[in-house]
Amino acid sequence: MDFLKKHYEKLILGLVLVGLAGAAGYLPFKISSDREAAEQERTTLTQPKVKELTNLDLTLPETALKRIASAAALDFSPPNKVFNPMPWQKSADGQLIPGNKVGPSAAVVTNLTPLYLRLTLDSVTVSDTGSRYVIGVQKEAATNPAQRGKKQTYASLNSKTDTFTLVEVKGKPEDPTQLVVELNDSGERVNVSKEKPYTRVDGWTADLRYDPEKKSWTSRRVGSTLSFNGEDYNIVAINQNEVVLSAKSNQKKWTIKANPNAGS
Repeated sequence: MDFLKKHYEKLILGLVLVGLAGAAGYLPFKISSDREAAEQERTTLTQPKVKELTNLDLTLPETALKRIASAAALDFSPPNKVFNPMPWQKSADGQLIPGNKVGPSAAVVTNLTPLYLRLTLDSVTVSDTGSRYVIGVQKEAATNPAQRGKKQTYASLNSKTDTFTLVEVKGKPEDPTQLVVELNDSGERVNVSKEKPYTRVDGWTADLRYDPEKKSWTSRRVGSTLSFNGEDYNIVAINQNEVVLSAKSNQKKWTIKANPNAGS
């Protein structure tokens, strides 16, 4: 114990020196190991191992191409609102109403009646100067109401009236089977007999209804005026399928298809 007490400092110093000698001996091995690790890291970064490419999965683009090749069935008709936006209309009291519930779009054509031109062979008058034929003429489409009733006119061969020219008499002059007349407005030649009058559609009348204001009109002709929803509309055309209205304020036109099932 006395020896340790006298020489413990030397022993500690000796142990320290032994440790330092061991560390100095280990240092070259550590440096060599770090160099190898650094070189391996550099090789890994500069010369990486690349995996071979596998076959690409083209399922998604191939499916897209097949879809493009097939025609798409797209329905943009009503009630679709993207390309058929719903209109908003203003009623007579200034209220905004969605859809075609007011204005000309809400008007209904309930009935269409044809207006005829009729020619009838009513009688034959025989005199010393020859035969004259009493022909009835009815123009239901005439603008003047006084001209719409049946009127009789006398005609002889090659004579011209306001409506036609008698160009041929078939059969006996005093008892013809047919008269051939040429219409002044069209130049068409038509046959008229006692048994079979000649008829031609020269126009139409229309019955209409406007439910928002509980209004209805009967036997309206081209040129008639209808008043509804705070606006006046002229009837500018009628045929067997539709009625065309024109607003007096801006001349905008609306075509209303006939709807006989709507009733009168």
